[in-house]
Amino acid sequence: MDFLEHLQRQLRMPIVLIWDSFQAHKGELINECVLPRSAHLEYLPPYAPELNPVEYLWAYLKTNPLANDPAVDLQRLAHRARRAAYTVQHRQDLLRAFVRHTGLSLRLK
Repeated sequence: MDFLEHLQRQLRMPIVLIWDSFQAHKGELINECVLPRSAHLEYLPPYAPELNPVEYLWAYLKTNPLANDPAVDLQRLAHRARRAAYTVQHRQDLLRAFVRHTGLSLRLK
């Protein structure tokens, strides 16, 4: 949970975490780690990939930067996936589009 602490210092405001309903995300350890850090948890319905912006990120990565360039080994694939995800990280317009595509009513600046 070092990531949440770092994020909290950067944002200096409460954090809302939107998670899928994977059972491991609902454990007591998660509550102990997240709740003391001014974070609020919101869970997506049990199987609702259309509401999860990460699904749109993966779809974009698989059909754009990672398409038509077969990796010959797992290490190369992992490297390419990390590099592609890092590039998307700096595309705020694209990230906001993934969230908007879910239809969830979130305020995005």
